Amino acid sequence: MKRMDLMTRRKYLEALQQEYRTASRRSKTRTLDEYIKNTGHNRKYIISRLNDPGLLSPPVRIKKSRKPSYGPAVTGTLETVWEIFDYPCGQRLKPILTAELDRLRQFREIIISDDLAAKLKKISPATIDRKLKDKKKHLKKFHFSTTRPGSLLKRKIAVRLTQWDTSRVGYLEADLVAHCGSSAASQYINTLSLDEIYSGWWEGQAIMGKGQSAALEALKKLHARTPFNWQGLDSDNGGEFINIPLWKYCTEKEIEFTRSREYRKNDNAYVEQKNWTHVRKLLGYQRYDTPQELTIINSLYDNELRLYKNFFQPVMKLSIKKRIGGKLIRKYYPPETPFKKLLQSKQISAEQKQKLQDLYQTLNPAQLKRAIAQKLDALHQAYLNKHKSCLSADRLTVISSKRKEVAMVRF
Repeated sequence: MKRMDLMTRRKYLEALQQEYRTASRRSKTRTLDEYIKNTGHNRKYIISRLNDPGLLSPPVRIKKSRKPSYGPAVTGTLETVWEIFDYPCGQRLKPILTAELDRLRQFREIIISDDLAAKLKKISPATIDRKLKDKKKHLKKFHFSTTRPGSLLKRKIAVRLTQWDTSRVGYLEADLVAHCGSSAASQYINTLSLDEIYSGWWEGQAIMGKGQSAALEALKKLHARTPFNWQGLDSDNGGEFINIPLWKYCTEKEIEFTRSREYRKNDNAYVEQKNWTHVRKLLGYQRYDTPQELTIINSLYDNELRLYKNFFQPVMKLSIKKRIGGKLIRKYYPPETPFKKLLQSKQISAEQKQKLQDLYQTLNPAQLKRAIAQKLDALHQAYLNKHKSCLSADRLTVISSKRKEVAMVRF
């Protein structure tokens, strides 16, 4: 005979309890015999259950409490490291903790015990995000396009989509980020932003206006300081890029020069991401148009910012992208910094790798972060001084508070 499942036996027992309590001795015996025959339970066990007044009430589940693995000390140190490395997500902060925690202790930026350090290295990305949930801030993105079409040479310059060979070093995407505020009138500063596809290495240079010669000189300067040979350069259709001087330069240097399709920002998806994380998050959306502001921004780009982003900010690269039914599945390689990606490449010379290693050993990420903050404060003060004559005190206070919000925003 097929035995009853647990739930059915329990309901059967509950139905018999009231009848069992009011029955005679002989009826109780018949009831027990019938129940044991149908269920196979032990007789003494069933008698004790039928006499239990709490049988009809639902069972009380006692939740077992577990001692927290990570206490306030872990959370506090985690917040400090998170701030030093510019508020990354848990997946990007995990490899940072593994690689940089001991160096931060050597620089005495954080002073913790060995046990606490071991816990921080063991913590998972999901737990990191959960511990930092209350600290995260978000800021809506603002979109304002200043790209003007460049008509020259379009037929000679090939169109490239996002179909890059990400295993080869030296292919870059270029774009201009306008610092014009809410008006594109007159001259204002632009950031020439470059992103190398294989490693995620980023370089930036500020120029006044959008002239062809200024953009070309900035590209030459960036070309000279990148730690790899340029194989290809891809830009949008703006006149600052689509012009004869830049085309001739790329031809002389044997650089493959390509362009994106018009009005298709996703064709430059790699550099567009860096425009937000490396430029807008720091400089915001104010209008910068003075030589003093240009000097401060370029001092930031030439020194601390490029070192901080390229040596200490892990980049997540897509490994698999496929659609299953209506769901798009994405899988990523483990996050790594551009510096480590270049060290792993066989396309970089041993001499250049050694230079990068020697430079890395001299860098303190916390000190770089402080220097970046100081220069951003100087830029903010220059912006306020420029507008003191025409802005009220209340308006200056609002601008200052928005500057702090931008400094805390996370992508």
